[in-house]
Amino acid sequence: MSDTEFESFVMNAGPDILRFCRIITNNKEQGDELYQDAMVLLLEKRASLKAEQNSKSYALSVAVLLWKNKKKKYANRNRLIPMESMDAMEHDKISELKEESAPSLETCILQADEKKMIQKIVADLPEKFRIPIHLYYSADLSIQEIAETLKIPEGTVKSRLNKARQ
Repeated sequence: MSDTEFESFVMNAGPDILRFCRIITNNKEQGDELYQDAMVLLLEKRASLKAEQNSKSYALSVAVLLWKNKKKKYANRNRLIPMESMDAMEHDKISELKEESAPSLETCILQADEKKMIQKIVADLPEKFRIPIHLYYSADLSIQEIAETLKIPEGTVKSRLNKARQ
């Protein structure tokens, strides 16, 4: 993939990948960092990328793998020496909820509450169900593309989506 093709890819698929990174991390800053790490890795490997292939799906799979690696690394470190207190995490979540609940109309408030409730339910899902849900609804990938991204069979993707919806 040439420099101009890579720039075009970033301009076209970048916003979707960034949104997915923010959703999967449940945090704007961590999502931005994950997006940046994924794009740097793709930039380093752009010579092996082909413009004809589905680069968006590949970029999303890179982001998923980077996120899983970060979580494993954090879990191992946290197991040895706890890094954050639960109070700090709860304070961050409360401040995020306050920022999101700004609408003044009754319908807007009800919609925001429903959205938060759905986001919380999805965030509480195990990772093997949560990632396909985000890829399907947020990144607008097909079941086949999700299967390629996660390197699992299409039937597994379908059953995970179904179980997550239930």
